Amino acid sequence: MRYISFAHHGRTSYGRVVGDSVADLGARHGAPDDLKSALAAGTLAELQADTHLPLSTLTLLPVIPNPAKILCVGHNYETHRQETGRAKVDNPSIFTRFADTLIGADDAIRKPAVSDSLDFEGELAIVIGKAGRNIAEADAMAHIAGFACFNDASIRDWQWHTSQFTPGKNFPATAPFGPELVTPDEIEDLAAVTVTTRLNGEQVQHAPVADMIFPIAKIIAYISAFTPLNPGDVIATGTPGGVGAKRQPPLWMKAGDIVEVEIAGVGLLRSRIKAED
Repeated sequence: MRYISFAHHGRTSYGRVVGDSVADLGARHGAPDDLKSALAAGTLAELQADTHLPLSTLTLLPVIPNPAKILCVGHNYETHRQETGRAKVDNPSIFTRFADTLIGADDAIRKPAVSDSLDFEGELAIVIGKAGRNIAEADAMAHIAGFACFNDASIRDWQWHTSQFTPGKNFPATAPFGPELVTPDEIEDLAAVTVTTRLNGEQVQHAPVADMIFPIAKIIAYISAFTPLNPGDVIATGTPGGVGAKRQPPLWMKAGDIVEVEIAGVGLLRSRIKAED
């Protein structure tokens, strides 16, 4: 199944995508307030809708607009580790994003006025559906509610001010997330799924999920050892090589550009770049 969070005539809701329409699950009396709440209640698959809306009339929000935690994995593809010159490590490199960095598929990435070093990072995101702490790798995949496209757009000069990534990863409106949450049963072979990024139509990143240094089950087990994972939490699993910062000359995104993250079987996330007001 495929789910979205959306706005419609001033109201926010969530729904199940059925062809060109959306079953408005949040409109029914007594339904959970949002997609995160429906995941927490464990009732998402059973929810029914009295109202169906044309998909074309909706404004797409981040798949989970209000995650309690957004955890991102750095340098998780060998091609990206090599291009950055990072040493091999025994455990995943984890950093965090804030919820106000997220935007939906209908929003524009905001290039901040203080920097021209706006970079792309196409990634596969996972959304937690089942709470857990100290989750074993063998059980980890059962904790996933679904997958979505993610662009971990980075303000590189601010990222490089110190060894800590936080500033460069947390400018508002720099993380497109969506358009849909795709449940695991929709993906036949996750390892074979490819992550592709295009800038103005030119392919700049491409790799299969199988190329991850730390596979998804390992990531979930590692993260859940130091912090509880709860329904609606988001994990961005890392980007392939080809980032703009490591090209000669560097390839930065600028106002008017179009960046696309396409993940086979998961979706196409297309974002326009606009300058900060």
